[in-house]
Amino acid sequence: MEFVSGYRDEFLDFAALLSGWFRKFVAERGPLGASLEGRWQQLEAHIRRLPQDPALWVLHVLPNRSVGISLGQGPETGPGPGLGAALLLGDEPPLHLQDLSPYVSFVSLEEGEEEEEEEEEKNKERGRSMEKTEEEDGQPAPDSREFSQEANPPEEPEEAEQDAGRGANGCLEDRAEDKTGPERRKGQRSEAVPLHLSCLLLVTDEHGTILGIDLLMDGAQGRAGRDSGTEHLAPQAYALLCHSMACPMGSGDPRKPRKLTVGDAQLHRKLATLVPRLGVKLAKTPMRTWGPRPGFTFASLRARICHVCHRHSFEVKLTPCPQCRAVLYCGKACLQADWRRCPDDVSHQFWCPRLAAFMERAGELAALPFTYTTEVTSETFNKEAFLASRGLTRGYWTQLSMLIPGPGAPRHPWGSTTSLSLLLNGDPYQLLHGNGPPLMPPVPPDPPRGLFGSWQDYYTWRGLSLDSPVAVLLTYPLTVYYIITHLVPQSFPELNIQNKKSLKIHVVEARKEFDLVMVFWELLVLLPHMALELQFVGDGLPPESDQQCFTLQRDGPEVSLRPCCEVSARLSSGNKEKGGRRDLQIKVSVRSYHLLQGPKPDLVVGFNPGFGLKDTWLSSLPRLQSLRVPAFFTESSEYSCVMDDQTMTVATGGGTSPPQPNPFRSPFRLRAADNCMPWYCNAFIFHLVYKPPPASAARPAPGPAPRAPTPPAPLARTWRRRGEKKLGRAARRRK
Repeated sequence: MEFVSGYRDEFLDFAALLSGWFRKFVAERGPLGASLEGRWQQLEAHIRRLPQDPALWVLHVLPNRSVGISLGQGPETGPGPGLGAALLLGDEPPLHLQDLSPYVSFVSLEEGEEEEEEEEEKNKERGRSMEKTEEEDGQPAPDSREFSQEANPPEEPEEAEQDAGRGANGCLEDRAEDKTGPERRKGQRSEAVPLHLSCLLLVTDEHGTILGIDLLMDGAQGRAGRDSGTEHLAPQAYALLCHSMACPMGSGDPRKPRKLTVGDAQLHRKLATLVPRLGVKLAKTPMRTWGPRPGFTFASLRARICHVCHRHSFEVKLTPCPQCRAVLYCGKACLQADWRRCPDDVSHQFWCPRLAAFMERAGELAALPFTYTTEVTSETFNKEAFLASRGLTRGYWTQLSMLIPGPGAPRHPWGSTTSLSLLLNGDPYQLLHGNGPPLMPPVPPDPPRGLFGSWQDYYTWRGLSLDSPVAVLLTYPLTVYYIITHLVPQSFPELNIQNKKSLKIHVVEARKEFDLVMVFWELLVLLPHMALELQFVGDGLPPESDQQCFTLQRDGPEVSLRPCCEVSARLSSGNKEKGGRRDLQIKVSVRSYHLLQGPKPDLVVGFNPGFGLKDTWLSSLPRLQSLRVPAFFTESSEYSCVMDDQTMTVATGGGTSPPQPNPFRSPFRLRAADNCMPWYCNAFIFHLVYKPPPASAARPAPGPAPRAPTPPAPLARTWRRRGEKKLGRAARRRK
């Protein structure tokens, strides 16, 4: 696929932006330690002429002692490539954060520091014992530096030379280090000792938009930042400030701040004589606390890239195609190169009129009833600020944010049914709440009288305010509800799915949906007459969850969670509650769908699969073709639906139905780096159209029942008595 908007982890775009900006900054800054005089005079004169930004700018000084960076060698042998922009923005960029694990990972240094402290204590004890020996024997004890020289032979680089691991372009590269205590740190991905990012210099405005960044690795720079304070950082910080004004990372034209504050007292004093040279006023006192405003948050970055050369908007000026206005290019050369690509069906000339038609659906997709619709459907939507301003910073809301747990933190908030049960505490919506009052009101006492076909109808019945953002999470169960109640009856009326008492549903390639598993409890609220079994299938699911099974049951006003074995024992013993209580059973299978064994489902559902982005779909789609079960999928744009139809044709010879807008799509517009098309999670729905079976195996078309066959006439006797045979012969002779 040409566009990966909506499929790629947002943090990878963030990492690519940081990497590209940092490379450019290091290249233009030149070697550290060079004199500022002469080199920066021309840049200072340029900055003094820049327009003034009314917002306050902040220079953050963030020391780090707990997280290290471990660089691997990648899938192939040889030196590691590091975390370069080419790896993140190449022709086949990674889509998920775990795809970078062969190249780079974050490890905890706290355990290593504990071991170092233990080693230091042992050395002190050893030194005391040798001092006693010296006093007793009269021999001088060896100096502690001799121990370090023994630990570091002359042929190995000393600690002061470790900054050579930074390449000329500023990217991190593999390097050989001494093999002392830190090598025994746990969680290590490679044999090399993890790099220590000792200090992070970060320039933001008061709203949280990141404008510049500098990484100070452990070594000649890092040790000083760790041991002797930050007064030595003034040249680096001044260079960072100049580059952030001339080339702001986040967004906007070059500008200088009205006022600057610094988050470190020593660095504030050092910059007092440098910052006024830029025509910028420095605050009288350093910033004492984190964040000058209560609502401060790192804003979602809106830097765009060229679709062809992947250069960012802070490097070149980007403009959309003048005809379709959908794809961004840095100039005529890249536009012409994309226009003439081969084969013809991948060229922009082929796609331009189609993309123009897709752009016309932007208004329709943004037509939602919420009070915040204008904000969240804008191309400049700041998702991080929206979530932070509403206190949506915990539970399932962290799945929507770029906030990533530190090393060692579990990916899921549970490891077993017991821990999940304790976490929920009887409330199935516990993980949907933010820091304020509960977002989900009590379940209405009466079931819905009709079928819901819009967010407006559902919110009204559920007692939700149109200011509630919970639709962003409930888009998954409501989409399944819409498929069951509207789309399956339209496309497969012979199944009579609405009158079934139980449904077995496979949710395929459900990595993200399994992280939000409790939102599917809402299906039982909307379909109280059904018992549902949801089986999450996909090779991207956490391996420790394979073959897990648990059941959610309503016990009065609360919800209990039990392993499936306990439920089976209760049913087999005949202990059934009155009223035909319905349950929601969750199963997990960590494998590709074509490798799944088991009974045939009633329905298959997939959310934003991107058939062309994963090779296993070339095997899973034929598996669905052989099962011939109703299979519905959502996509985040019409472009993705067209690409899925092409993949289905190649894999099976079948196709897909025409996509239709999903009334229960997510209201959040997804960020697109290299295009301006409207992308929304679960924006469109289609179902698979299977290739007709061969004529010999074709099933008869449904119609009136054939007549019952008439019983055949009794067969005449073929044997005769002896007398009858003689009579027959006599009769033949008379004739």
